[in-house]
Amino acid sequence: MQQSSLEFDASGGWHSDAVLHGVLHAARRADPGHYDELLQDTGQALRERWQHFFELLGADGLSGLDRRAGQIAQQIHRNGVTYNVHQPAGVGGESVKRPWSLGVLPLLIEPADWQVIEAGIAQRARLLEAMLADCYGPQHLLQEGLLPPALVLGHPSYLRPLHGIAPAGGVRLHVLAFDIARGPGGEWSVVSQRSQAPSGLGYVLENRLIVSRQFPEAFRELRVEHIASSYRSLLDSLLGPASVIAAADGSATPRLALLTPGPYNETYFEQAYLARYLGLPLVEGGDLTVRDDRLYLKTVQGLEPVHGLLRRLDDIWCDPLELRADSALGVPGLLQVLRAGRLVMANALGTGFVESPGMLGFMPAISRRLLGEPLALPALASWWCGEGAAWRATRGELAARVIRPTYQGVRGRSFEPQIGGTLPPAAHEQWRARIEAEPDAYTLQRYLPFSQTPWWESGSFLPRTAMLRVYAIADGRGGYRVLPGGMTRIAARDPHIVSMQHGGASLDTWVLREGAVDTYSMLPQRLRPEEIAVHQRPVSSRTAENLFWMGRYTERTEQLVRLALATAALVEDDDDTPSAVLDAISELTQRSGLAPTGVPSLTQSPRVFERSVVAALADPEDHHSIAYNLAALDRVAGSLRERLSIEHGRLVRSMVEDFHARVTRAMTPVPAGNDDEDGESEQAIPAVPGLATDTMRGALEHLASQLAAVTGAQSDRMTRDDGWRLLTVGRQAERLIAMSGTLRCFFEAGAVHSAHGFDLLLDLFDSSLTYRARYPGRQEALALLDLLVIDPANPRALGCVLRRLRTELAKLPGSAGSVEEMLGLLPPFGVGTTLVELCRKAEPGQESGVDDELVVALADRLAEAGARLSDDVGRRYFALAGLHEQHLSV
Repeated sequence: MQQSSLEFDASGGWHSDAVLHGVLHAARRADPGHYDELLQDTGQALRERWQHFFELLGADGLSGLDRRAGQIAQQIHRNGVTYNVHQPAGVGGESVKRPWSLGVLPLLIEPADWQVIEAGIAQRARLLEAMLADCYGPQHLLQEGLLPPALVLGHPSYLRPLHGIAPAGGVRLHVLAFDIARGPGGEWSVVSQRSQAPSGLGYVLENRLIVSRQFPEAFRELRVEHIASSYRSLLDSLLGPASVIAAADGSATPRLALLTPGPYNETYFEQAYLARYLGLPLVEGGDLTVRDDRLYLKTVQGLEPVHGLLRRLDDIWCDPLELRADSALGVPGLLQVLRAGRLVMANALGTGFVESPGMLGFMPAISRRLLGEPLALPALASWWCGEGAAWRATRGELAARVIRPTYQGVRGRSFEPQIGGTLPPAAHEQWRARIEAEPDAYTLQRYLPFSQTPWWESGSFLPRTAMLRVYAIADGRGGYRVLPGGMTRIAARDPHIVSMQHGGASLDTWVLREGAVDTYSMLPQRLRPEEIAVHQRPVSSRTAENLFWMGRYTERTEQLVRLALATAALVEDDDDTPSAVLDAISELTQRSGLAPTGVPSLTQSPRVFERSVVAALADPEDHHSIAYNLAALDRVAGSLRERLSIEHGRLVRSMVEDFHARVTRAMTPVPAGNDDEDGESEQAIPAVPGLATDTMRGALEHLASQLAAVTGAQSDRMTRDDGWRLLTVGRQAERLIAMSGTLRCFFEAGAVHSAHGFDLLLDLFDSSLTYRARYPGRQEALALLDLLVIDPANPRALGCVLRRLRTELAKLPGSAGSVEEMLGLLPPFGVGTTLVELCRKAEPGQESGVDDELVVALADRLAEAGARLSDDVGRRYFALAGLHEQHLSV
């Protein structure tokens, strides 16, 4: 720790001096050999930019940093910001959603430093664009020996089918990312470059919104550069050429989309976030199709033309017809659309080969050849081992080098960069042998100790190794503008490794400005009347399917919770419950999957039945359990991030987390030796809690309340477009199936004719209050059927469910004949029968009653209609590529 020697300054005030003293006391110097972003070289004073920052902290000074850090973590959790970490084969092979790690302190960059970075990055972006134009055109660089053919033609990401093809709009690289770092002397160097589908722009936005709100005064007084105009430039670089394509196709306005690999990609959150911010539909490969050399989006309204794609999918996966044949992520025929010039893509396919670290060593000479100027921002010295002279010059210097794969992710040579100085001598010999065997697969790079920036933790400023990713965006005029900021990544513990997959974290990046700050926002220009219809977001078939199943999973979970609570009430009821009621609930729980098939019924063995239900309802592997359906609902909501409100997604995540936590507490085994109510020792009974315990009931009741909030969000806070209609159809179809099954079980077993069964059926239909208000003190089967079956105003009545289904189905897109076919699966009016038809005359002198067999038959017909309707909606509107495990048939 550094002890402060700062003297009090009468003009500065006692508070700022005290804060600066505290910072110096809590700050630890950077490791030897690393540039210290916080402290000056002597370690006795802060760098000027940081001194100004801490002077603006406010009244709580350093004591408020913990509070701010906690608020950032809460906001990350509330917003569901994640980074998915993929386990390697043999370690589970699953994707783990890890909360995004964001530090409370930003990285501060002085105006003079940014001028160097900005000029150097813009120049390198122009150079890469020129290199690509040459490599896919005249290939002067190859002919003149400025680039080895193996680095270009031998790279799998060089796409020979696109040679000689100019991209629509003439720009191949609309957005580039460069990883840069500051060396021990304060100089900045390029470490790597990303040209295929650069990631992180969504995280940059999220980091800025969260951190800037924690330090509003400092953000304003330090004149931090805003970043919104760079995102507008990205859109404009696509809209220009897309407008030309759209006009040629006869479309009034161009349509853009963001192509994602899907929800299991590690950066899916930021892709969805970016799509929402830019106002683009988020699409997967299965959402798109090629017809007559044009790209179309599959929507519930039919095929909609797409004129521009911002892709986050690497080259090799984009077209299974011409690239990687086993890709399920791409669009068959996409390359042909690009050849025809009918799609502008950011970035163009075939740009991935310039990401190779082997390229960096050749770029200074190429810059002089293509641009006529030296590079303004150097890169780390790099040696491609495929060049004999380069390998011979560096063969004995592995201890001072970083070993990188020349073709990362391809040719079977994927490995993490190896820092020679951290390897034992024996490992050096092993690596030499590997390189000797296949030299072109390896590139050596000079080792650079990256600068270290402060990370606030446990009351101290800890130095963490930092790397900055900056973005260059095409300006539409042949140049590039550099986003003033970027994503700073820091090492978790090992100062040599800066990687999010290895537990790294991120920081917001503040570029300080001396003059006025650009206050541009992403508010678009005023629309014309003819453009309004185009800005109605299309509902892709995949989105429609996920919304449909969101409705079904929500309703299915609600029905299971209500049934579990009803079963708990029976278990704890000391009264003699009629066996018909017990049999009806036993049958219903097994039909719904809440109880395992074949388990002894409540009549046969209530304790075994109860414990079986408890064990099953929290089993995430059981496709019928509450836990499984909650997880499925969460998964579907995650796939709809760009469409659902943050609050809606937060409600769903809270349900999953709360239910898991509460059930885990409820299922904590009772200590051995305690006797239960039957006098049996817990040592003799499996340690599974009762369904009716306060903790378990509390978990179910809390979940029921949360489900009501989610249903309210779906009903009251979503736009009434075709996607919402399909969500509603899914929910109502599920309700029709489930409630018809409930009605069947109670009438088939005769349970409805007892007071206990009568009340229980009302509870399961959530209609007890309505019935008691209408028929106080009466138990009439006829009145029960009117409320639960016929009534068009009771949202839980089958008649009302069918009315809602007919209404929403009639509004769905499609030909009149196709809509009529779906409506034909349902009764044309009401439930297809009347109360009179459901009754029969009793013996003379007796009251008329309800024919249980007719009710059972009606319930069977309606349940079948709901199942057939669900299948028909899927066939008509959803782009199913096969059976989806997450969407089980009823």
